[in-house]
Formats: sequence, structure tokens, C-alpha cells
Amino acid sequence: MRKRSTNYKKIDHLTTTFSARVKFNEADPLGIVWHGNYVSYFEEGREAFGREHGITYLDINNHGFSIPIVRMECDNKFPLKYGDTYTIKTHVLDCPAAKIIHTYEIYNQDGVLACEGKTIQVFVNKEGALSLTLPKFYEEWKNKVNFKS
Repeated sequence: MRKRSTNYKKIDHLTTTFSARVKFNEADPLGIVWHGNYVSYFEEGREAFGREHGITYLDINNHGFSIPIVRMECDNKFPLKYGDTYTIKTHVLDCPAAKIIHTYEIYNQDGVLACEGKTIQVFVNKEGALSLTLPKFYEEWKNKVNFKS
């Protein structure tokens, strides 16, 4: 059995950049961002991506689907600290399967890469059934935004 390729390409024109400041409640007693908060930062990046490119969670829900995360990767490179300004670059990958793959790069205010990651989300209908094919609304969105690498 041959393994399918997972070397998907970023769609360069479907990238979103979002900036924020590390809040007090996101840091540990040493003033360093607790590692679990990077997951929330990825969420901020996905929300910003959806707003900018017209595919929000509400849009997906209005079409009868949810998109739970089934896989997440998070590689911490350099610590963010309380008061730092960070920038999240969120990309989407060109994947033919019925899933959405985002990658993330989080930089501090000096442009140092603090974290990179990836999430994979699948389409589940309101009855909880996994969609094995791309939902029609998502195919239409891909065509509308010229979703090609």
C-alpha cells in the first residue's frame, strides 16, 4: 500500500496577517506565554482568515456543517512574553480531500519566529456524519477565491 502525498502547497494569495499583544492572563508567573495559549493564537489566526476571505465559522455552520480539528501540530521556537506584540500569519494549503489545512507562523515584534504550527479540520454535518467529499458550498468558495497553488 502506497502512502498518499501530504506535501500540499500554500495558496499565496490566501494568507492573513493578524497582530495582537500578549495579555497578562496568557503569561505564567515568569512572564512567559504558557505553551497552551499558542493553540488560542492559532484560533485567532483562523478567525481572521475566515473574516478576510469570506469563509467564517458562521458561514460554515449556516451551510449545515462544523469543522472540528482532528490534528494539530505546534512547534515552539522562541518565547513570547507578557507585553510583546505578536503577528500571526495564517495560510491555507491546497488539499483535494474534504478537509481544511491551515499553517501558522507567529512572530514577535522583532520579527523572530516564536512558533509555527498546523491544524487539520474535517467537515461534519449537523447529524455528526463525516463528509467524505467536499461540501458544495466549500467548492464554490474555492472557485470564487481562485483556490489554486
